[in-house]
Amino acid sequence: MSFDFLQTLLANVWSIALVVVFFSASIFVHELGHFLAARWRGAKVERFSIGFGPAIWSHHGRDGVEYRIAWLPLGGYVLLPQLADLGPIEGNIESDVEKLPPVSYPTKMIVFVAGALFNVLFAFGLATIIWVIGQPESNETASTRIGYVSPTLELRTGVKVPSPASVAGLHVGDTILAIDGHPVAKFFDIYTYIGLGAGRSEDGRRQAVFTIQRGAQVLDITVHPQLVGDEQERRVGIAPGYELSVQEVARRSLAAKAGFHPDDVFVSIDGQPVLNVQTLQDALEASALRSATIVVRRGSRELTLTLPARPQAKSGANIGLALTTGYTLTHPTPFAQISDQVTMSFRTIWSLINPHSDMGLSKLTGPVGIVHIFHSAAEAGLRPVLLFTILLNMSLAIFNLLPLPVLDGGQMLFATIGRLRGRALSVNFVMAANSIFIVLLLTMVIYVSIFDVRRIKRDNADATPPPPSAVPTKP
Repeated sequence: MSFDFLQTLLANVWSIALVVVFFSASIFVHELGHFLAARWRGAKVERFSIGFGPAIWSHHGRDGVEYRIAWLPLGGYVLLPQLADLGPIEGNIESDVEKLPPVSYPTKMIVFVAGALFNVLFAFGLATIIWVIGQPESNETASTRIGYVSPTLELRTGVKVPSPASVAGLHVGDTILAIDGHPVAKFFDIYTYIGLGAGRSEDGRRQAVFTIQRGAQVLDITVHPQLVGDEQERRVGIAPGYELSVQEVARRSLAAKAGFHPDDVFVSIDGQPVLNVQTLQDALEASALRSATIVVRRGSRELTLTLPARPQAKSGANIGLALTTGYTLTHPTPFAQISDQVTMSFRTIWSLINPHSDMGLSKLTGPVGIVHIFHSAAEAGLRPVLLFTILLNMSLAIFNLLPLPVLDGGQMLFATIGRLRGRALSVNFVMAANSIFIVLLLTMVIYVSIFDVRRIKRDNADATPPPPSAVPTKP
């Protein structure tokens, strides 16, 4: 017992350490970009802070810069008296700004964009590591073939309705090529494009156009998604197709008596192709009171096995099978990884501002959710942490370049407007705009964090181990 406790404690310490290191590093590199660019261009730097609010630790360097770590770890800042006055969150400027030489427009643009640039460079460096060591990818997620079409979907009210996929006529075995004209490379893309979709039919129903290949035909099929689950996300009722194989056969079980061996690959059950674990589970349950004919591939041969009636054993786990989908080690290039994150970030932003979509601020992830995801990724290993850090840094880069006050993009916008009109915007106007958006930004962070906490509580309450028959081999 004491060994298990020590092992759990060490695992948690390691997970927390990874969260602190990579989350802090993401903030640090952004502010380091501003700091180094400002020093390079000769702008005065008063403070380099990780976090907001009062200082936990502070040190005044020989270069005249105060380096500090503050209490609120929601970001960081570099205090630049000549470039921007964000007193409400960065604190008062000690220098006499009027006595400092003005900085040029190119200097302002370089300094403001440098933070995002350093986030991109950091993400690119981590993506290079993933490229070298490889990224385990389940055969389940790598597929774009439909392996299961649910007959119904359950709405949040508890009412079951026919699934949009079954109504539209999508079939098991169809290969999805695109959603609303966007090519898809894996099933995650399919889920994402459906969830972020904003299509509407003439009568106002949610709509997504699936481009599929069925045999030699390429078809466009219109599907009308439903809002499902606590998050009220667009779903159509499909699951990926993949090869399902036997990982382990319990001794003296029904499966062992029927002749199953480890590494057998399911081909069909009672003539129905098996491309998804749910297909197998449904067929086993439907045939529980009679024998079932199962075709498996063993090496290069196909064998027919007969499973006897089993009134008390309906699922794969109950007949003594542990199943796996398997995985492959992929090596996506850094450019491909960065491109995927940029595309997804802009798709999310577009979905947020599109009035026809079902996205809202409540579905975004704030600081609480980010830390929770980091911790979950750390428990799974270093690779998931690297992958999430890449996503976080690209999101930070894009978010900070949005042309909104307080953000770097907003300061670039103010500087550009001043450049075009021949004189800088009023200091009072800039400070008022920044103050308003600071309040709005903090309100949004609190609002999003409330939903983060709800999701975490709900996930913890629903966290039950999956049945052995559905557990893939861990890479």
